[in-house]
Formats: sequence, structure tokens, C-alpha cells
Amino acid sequence: MNRTQIIENTESFVKRTLKNAEGGHDWFHIQRVWNKAKLIAKNEAADLFIVELGALLHDIADSKFHNGDESVGPKVASEFLQEQKLSTEVINHVVKIIENVSFKGGNIKQEFNSIELEIVQDADRLDALGAIGIARTFNYGGFKGRALYDPTIEPNLSMSKEEYKTSNAPTINHFYEKLLLLKDKMNTETGREIAQKRHEFMELYLEQFYSEWKGKV
Repeated sequence: MNRTQIIENTESFVKRTLKNAEGGHDWFHIQRVWNKAKLIAKNEAADLFIVELGALLHDIADSKFHNGDESVGPKVASEFLQEQKLSTEVINHVVKIIENVSFKGGNIKQEFNSIELEIVQDADRLDALGAIGIARTFNYGGFKGRALYDPTIEPNLSMSKEEYKTSNAPTINHFYEKLLLLKDKMNTETGREIAQKRHEFMELYLEQFYSEWKGKV
């Protein structure tokens, strides 16, 4: 089976698996990350096949929707890739990308590194920024029943991994606990350039939000 066929099989598998997923983590999120990863990879010396597989499978079973179990996604991806008759080396690399791609709080040390992971990570983080990032954030906040904003609850910038996973803070807090931190966590030059623009858009959004909240505009 050639690489093109495997990518097509992976696309079909992901579409089927995420058919009824929450709106911020559905096929369209995967598609955006996939396209952005391919764009970033053009400027990097990376294995595009690994990048595409990692981007397509990075959220195949997000732990947020599997009782916090971080082993489900890598397991599902590994079993699928084995069915595609891929080498152990390729499968292990893709699984490592899935295990390490997510933001787990601002103080968590990453255990694995590769340029392919860096590309997928940047692409995924870019989808958490800008207009779509804002939309996804409030969509997920609504999905979890979180308040929009509560001035009495300060953002927690020193959360442990477990605190980050279980936090039910107002949605606006998430901007400070994750979204506004991502600009400085980009790995590639392309990622940094795009992130800067989306970061600035979010800052303008927050300025408008607070003005409307206080009844000033």
C-alpha cells in the first residue's frame, strides 16, 4: 500500500471516528490542523508522511472525552496504523506525536521531541488562536457548562497537570491559562508568524469583551 492510499485511509477513518464529536474537536478541527501542518512543513526539513499522519490522528480519542485517559488515543491510532502495515518505527513516531502534542498546562515538561511533532504541535495550537480559537473556546465552555466570566475568579497561572485537566473555571480564564501563552510556545518560524497575528486579534477581542461587560460600549 502506497503512502497516498494510507493517507486517504486515515482521512476516512478519522472522519468516521469523529462523526459525532464536540464541535471544537471534530473532523473540521482535524482538517484545519492537517492543512496548517502541511503549510508549515513546506518550510521545514521534515517527513511529510509522518506530519500528515500525526496531524490526522492527533485527536482521534482526546482524553477530555475519555474520562481523562491519555492512553486511549495512542492505542486507537496504533491499532489503526498496524492495520495499514506500517513499520514499527513509523507507528512509534506517530504515537509519540499524539502523546506529546497537547497543551497540558504551562508548567509541564515535554518528554519527546522531533521536527514532525513540532510542526503538528504548532498547527494544533494555531487552531486554538484567533477567531476560530475564540469560537472553539466558548463552544467547549458551553459544552462543559462553564460560566462566560466571573470577575471574582482569577486565572490560575501555576496549575498542575491534574488541575488543568479538571478545571471548571470561567471560559475567559482559559485565555490567560492557555491561549495567550501559546504565541511564545511556537516551535517554527511559520508558526510564530501566524500566531502573532492571531494573538493580537485575541487581545483586541478581550479589550472589547471587558468594555461591553462594564457597559462602556
